[in-house]
Amino acid sequence: MLDSKKLTPSQIVEELDKYIVGQKEAKRNVAIALRNRWRRMNANAEIKDEIIPNNILMIGATGVGKTEIARRLAKIADAPFVKVEASKFTEVGYVGRDVEGMIRDLAEQSVNMVKTRKKEEVKEKAAQAVEEIILDALIPPMRKPAGFSVAATGNNENEEMPKSDEELNERTRNIFREKIRNGELEDRKIEIDIKHNQAPGVGMIGAGVMDEVSMMNLQEMINGMMPKKPKKRKLTVAEARKVLLEEEAAKLIDMDEVKEEAIRKAEDAGIIFIDEIDKIASGGKKGGGGPDVSREGVQRDLLPIVEGSTVNTKHGVINTDHILFIAAGAFHVSKPSDLIPELQGRFPIRVELNSLTKDDFVRILKEPKNALTKQYRAIFEAEDFEITFDEDAIDEIAQTAFEINLEVENIGARRLHTVMSRLLNEFLFNVPDKAPKNQPIKITKAMVKEKLNGLIKNKDLNEYIL
Repeated sequence: MLDSKKLTPSQIVEELDKYIVGQKEAKRNVAIALRNRWRRMNANAEIKDEIIPNNILMIGATGVGKTEIARRLAKIADAPFVKVEASKFTEVGYVGRDVEGMIRDLAEQSVNMVKTRKKEEVKEKAAQAVEEIILDALIPPMRKPAGFSVAATGNNENEEMPKSDEELNERTRNIFREKIRNGELEDRKIEIDIKHNQAPGVGMIGAGVMDEVSMMNLQEMINGMMPKKPKKRKLTVAEARKVLLEEEAAKLIDMDEVKEEAIRKAEDAGIIFIDEIDKIASGGKKGGGGPDVSREGVQRDLLPIVEGSTVNTKHGVINTDHILFIAAGAFHVSKPSDLIPELQGRFPIRVELNSLTKDDFVRILKEPKNALTKQYRAIFEAEDFEITFDEDAIDEIAQTAFEINLEVENIGARRLHTVMSRLLNEFLFNVPDKAPKNQPIKITKAMVKEKLNGLIKNKDLNEYIL
C-alpha cells in the first residue's frame, strides 16, 4: 500500500497516470487537494481546524475520466470513498434518498476499511483459535471408561506410552494438527456451532413514521437485546475455517475502538464524489415552478453538508467540515453559474476536462495498467489462448471509436468497450471449443475493418430509428 503521507503532488499525478490518460489539469488539482490534507494535519494546532478543503468541480463530457480520477485518488490515499448521483436526490419517495445518506454511506465504508485492517492484524491469533475449534470437532474430548488404564493398552515395548489420558489426547491432537496444516483434511465434514442473531429485520411502518437513522438505531438495539443462539452446521474443514475465522477475528476486535477510528478517518480523509451535479442546476431559468423548484431544493439540501455540518450515523456523529467533495457534470444544457451562488462558492476549484481525441484512444488501449488490450489478453490467457494486436489494428479501433463518438453520441472512452466487444465476441464464443490452443490469435487492421463494418453501418441507421 502506498503511503499517501509521503507522496508529493507530482508523485500523486504519476500514480494517476498509470490508469488515466491525459487530463493533466484535473490530476494536478486533485493531487494538491490530497497533499493539502497532510499539510492540514501537520499545521499549527490553533489554525488546524480552520483550514477547510478546496472542493473541486469537474466539467466534462461522460467517459473522459472524472469518476476514475476521484476513485483512483481515494485508493492512493487509502481513504473512504463514496460516489453519489445528485439526480437521485430529486426523487425522494420513489427511488431517491435523503442527502445525509451519503455521509452514512461514508461512515459505513470507513468502518469496513478499519475493520478489515484490524482483522488482518489479528488474523494469526484468530487462525490459532480456529485450529483449536476444528480439532475439538475432529477429536471430541476423551472420556475414560471405568477400569481403563492407559498403560494396559501398550503392547509395543519400543513405543513410549503416554502416562495419562491428557497426554494421549494431546498426542492425537498434534497428529491431526499436522494433517490440518498440510491440507490433508480439507474435505472432511465436521459439525460446528455458529452464533447468529435471532432478531428479525425492522421495516418502515408506514411512510414517514420513522427516518433512516432511527430505523438503524432500533435495529441495533433489538440486535443487542436478542441473544445470539448457536446453530449447528455440517461443513467441510475448508468451509468451516472461513466461517470461523470471520467469527474469531470479530471477537478479537474492539468495535468501539473501530468506530472511533473510522469516524476520525471519515472526517479527516473521506472523499465524496457527487456526479451529475448539472442535473440539479436550474438550466438558466429564473423563477417559475416545475422541476426547477425540486432541483433548487436539492441544492439547498446539499449546501449544509458541503458547508460543514454534523450528521448522525449508526456508528456515531460525523462532522463534514473537512471531507473533500468532488462534484462533476457534463453541463451540456446548463452551466456551473446556474447552480445557486452559495453552492458555487463551496466548489472554488473548477477544472474543465478535455474531450478525448483519437490519439488519446490509442493511448487508452495500450498504456494504462488496466488497458483494454491487457484485459482481453488476460481473458484469453484463462482459456490458454494468446491474443496479439497489431499497431495498425489498435489505430483502426481508436479511429472507429472516435468517429462513432463524433457522429452518434460522445460517450468518451466507454465507446472503446462497445467496439472491442463487437470485435472480439466471436472469438470469445468460439475459443473454448477451438484447437490447437497453442496457436495465437492475431488481430490485424483488415480484421478490424471487416468486423466493425457492420457497427459503422448500424451507426448510420441510428438517425432514422424512432
